[in-house]
Amino acid sequence: MVHRLYREQQLNCDIETAWKFFSSANNLAVITPKDMNFTVLTKLENDEIYKGMLIDYTVSPVFKIPMKWQTQITQVDFQRSFTDFQQKGPYKLWNHYHEFIPNENGVLIKDTVSYEIPMGFFGEIAHQLFVKSKLKSIFDFRHEVLEVMFNNKRKE
Repeated sequence: MVHRLYREQQLNCDIETAWKFFSSANNLAVITPKDMNFTVLTKLENDEIYKGMLIDYTVSPVFKIPMKWQTQITQVDFQRSFTDFQQKGPYKLWNHYHEFIPNENGVLIKDTVSYEIPMGFFGEIAHQLFVKSKLKSIFDFRHEVLEVMFNNKRKE
């Protein structure tokens, strides 16, 4: 079964700053909880995102077991949107659409993740028991970090 996670957040910055930060794979570790041991393995010579770009990571989402993850950038509309799609990793499907909408207050960012857990019925049980809440906590962490970085909010 395909699940969907949707989040949006207003950032107090210009589109150039938002795009530069989010389109750089090197910044993913900054907005990922430390206990996930998220590491970008691909050596990026520059931070220019492009369609077809492959990025390799390791991540430990469950029981500190390291997993390899590879995403491909499947769509880029400069300073408007990009999509990363899992080529190899823990999900049966992972498609993450990032959208950037400039407005009078800065930039509204929107994340839409379509994902599916492997192993059929057992995967769905795992989703209900811990995957769904783990994803929520990852995006909650991300929200808090971005509030501090871009909106001058103190971490509580």
